[in-house]
Amino acid sequence: MANTLDELSTETLEQGLDTKVIAKKIPVTVGVGSKIFEVLLWVPLVIPGVVFLFKKIKAKNHFQQLEQKIQHNASQIDNYLEQRVIVLQNCAKLLDKAIDLDKSTFENVAKYRSGATDEARNEVVKDLDALSKKVNIAFENYPDLKAHDQIEDAMKQNMYLQREITAARELYNDTINAWNRDVFSWPTKQIVAAKNGYTTRIPFIASSEIKEKAKDVFF
Repeated sequence: MANTLDELSTETLEQGLDTKVIAKKIPVTVGVGSKIFEVLLWVPLVIPGVVFLFKKIKAKNHFQQLEQKIQHNASQIDNYLEQRVIVLQNCAKLLDKAIDLDKSTFENVAKYRSGATDEARNEVVKDLDALSKKVNIAFENYPDLKAHDQIEDAMKQNMYLQREITAARELYNDTINAWNRDVFSWPTKQIVAAKNGYTTRIPFIASSEIKEKAKDVFF
């Protein structure tokens, strides 16, 4: 039988492929076959049904623990985001006399609070990336500012926090991937997930600012 995928095939995308995260939550469902499967476990013997019952309890505990891990990972991102908000706000105050920063950006960032939803957290990241870009442009356009120790230190902190946020988001996405994989692990976990109304979760999405910046020529 021939390989399903052939890396030597001439069918390639010369123009490349700009992939995007699909922001859609998929509900977990089970069909009639799963229900029949559960019923058959109880007849003619009770033991298989009892064993499966304990497996479902274990699966429920697994999802509860996974949810707590997701919360922990999200909290880490929140902590770094909060620090970055403070750093950029301080940096912008130092640059205020040199550039005219968009005040609405600060208003949006100021609305941020720890424990935000995934959607709100993505919006905060987008606003911070946009603000960081403006600060970087100002920093590059005004050579005299580079001699300002406080500004230079703030820029270094901003870069450090951005790396930490990226690392924290990777951990978060790993846990989200585990959740999205497990809710469709048939029979036990998927049946439990369906009965509890679970859905898949959306991983973090790179902001449009970062995607555009990735296309720049750096050298």
